[in-house]
Amino acid sequence: MSDPWSVDIRESTARRRAESAPLAHLSIELGHLYSEEFAGGPEGLARYFERVNPWVTAARSILGKKLRKVRPRISTCFLIDDYFARFSSPAEVLPQLIKAAESQEVTIDYIARESGLAVADGIPLADLILSQLVPDPPPGSTGVRPPVTVSGWLCNGQRSPGFSPARPGETQRQWQPPAENGALNNHSTFVDVQLWDERGGKRTWSCPYLAAIWQLLRLGLIRYDGTVVARPVSVEQLPEEWDRLPPIVQVNPDADAFSAYSTFSVLGQRFLSVEHAVRTIIQQVKVEQAVADQVATRSAAEGMPLPPELWQRIEYLFVADRG
Repeated sequence: MSDPWSVDIRESTARRRAESAPLAHLSIELGHLYSEEFAGGPEGLARYFERVNPWVTAARSILGKKLRKVRPRISTCFLIDDYFARFSSPAEVLPQLIKAAESQEVTIDYIARESGLAVADGIPLADLILSQLVPDPPPGSTGVRPPVTVSGWLCNGQRSPGFSPARPGETQRQWQPPAENGALNNHSTFVDVQLWDERGGKRTWSCPYLAAIWQLLRLGLIRYDGTVVARPVSVEQLPEEWDRLPPIVQVNPDADAFSAYSTFSVLGQRFLSVEHAVRTIIQQVKVEQAVADQVATRSAAEGMPLPPELWQRIEYLFVADRG
């Protein structure tokens, strides 16, 4: 069950209270549901959970051996896309998804909708996290590149310079490759991530950016004016419209806490590039110090010290998209 625990954090200049979120030891993401997966019907969903089941069992076993002296608190979650393409209704989708999982002995504790990662309960999460981005400038940067809050693009190093035709008397500059900051063995894996686009005056957040917010929520690291956001809600009757469904629904009343010290995601292989981009974004998010200290203190007290880098608290396993 959830572990109610509230901690006061003393900062150097003032005493500030950061509301404490219930935390499990591990949050297991069972997958993402898009319209094409739902179109495959109950049989297709059941086949997917059949592939997921062994890895969920393995994750539980590994954590149990690591903790030993305490009962592992583990919750599962599933994300449904209602942001990029609306399909069917919560009243139809959620029962089918839960039933398909149960048919393969997989329990879903929480179901979230992707629109709730942009705005949750009236709180603009996407804008909030945008204000917490601290870009990692490459060595020798001149500040010519516009900030991510203006361009909507975030990268992990130095882009190749753009070129314009050389003027008379000027020497054409030679092409230079992009370079990753802190590249392993001096060989770069450069990533340039689009966080949003704007068409007709409307901003649409990208899939990697929303997925990064999803990870931060699962790690219990987002606060708005010091309060926990997107609290899971139990729903007695599922609505017909997605906008009437809470951002995160608790479907298992006996579930451990939604957020956790670390996360493990079992996803289809097509999400590999998206999650690479997620890691790039997460590496440049500055979590409120009071919240970061709170989670670090609690995890250490439970014998589960966390690595300082957020991306090191996130693990994945990619399974075949079809089987």
